[in-house]
Amino acid sequence: MSDPSRRGRRPAGQSTRGAVLEAARAEFDERGYEAVSLRGVARRAGVDPGTVRHWFAGKTELLAATLGLTDIDPSAVTRSAADGPVEDMGERLVRAVVRTWDADGGATVRVVVPAIMADPGLRNLLQRFLGVEVLGPLVQRLGVADAELRASLAGSQVAGLMMIRYVVGVEPLASASADELATLVGPTLQRYLTGDLGDVTTAR
Repeated sequence: MSDPSRRGRRPAGQSTRGAVLEAARAEFDERGYEAVSLRGVARRAGVDPGTVRHWFAGKTELLAATLGLTDIDPSAVTRSAADGPVEDMGERLVRAVVRTWDADGGATVRVVVPAIMADPGLRNLLQRFLGVEVLGPLVQRLGVADAELRASLAGSQVAGLMMIRYVVGVEPLASASADELATLVGPTLQRYLTGDLGDVTTAR
């Protein structure tokens, strides 16, 4: 006799993967990144949680796939930026971000950014993704005040750099090396991460 709890479950396959991504997008849109669970996505897609884990190791990978960032490992960026003296973290973050996106010549950015700009839901998801998975852990490790504000400021700088370098193609930033950009942009990120932000923080 069949198990009623398994009726209607999808077999593992590419169509199932697509259904999981559709369910994940809906969950992220409705609940926000932090509140979503793999179990909830599985329930919405009509599959077992193990089927979701077959395709995606965790929530980070699932959201990355939803955004079209399947080859991006945000934890690797975080590790690279966090590994070393605090006073050089801004430069390491720029270097890690640029080298990650340079891996395919910026092709992923050129595909993803227009889609995000045209879709407010995706745009909000990307902001949460960068804030929670990439910048949030860095700021939390620093133990500084106004962590959320600092992460947002750093994220705005990184997003602007990505747009100018990969989408608009403004020179000389478009052809500058990762090390050159780290030297140029790193100090600004460093101020956002650890520096004095003036009286703005006290007014929040």
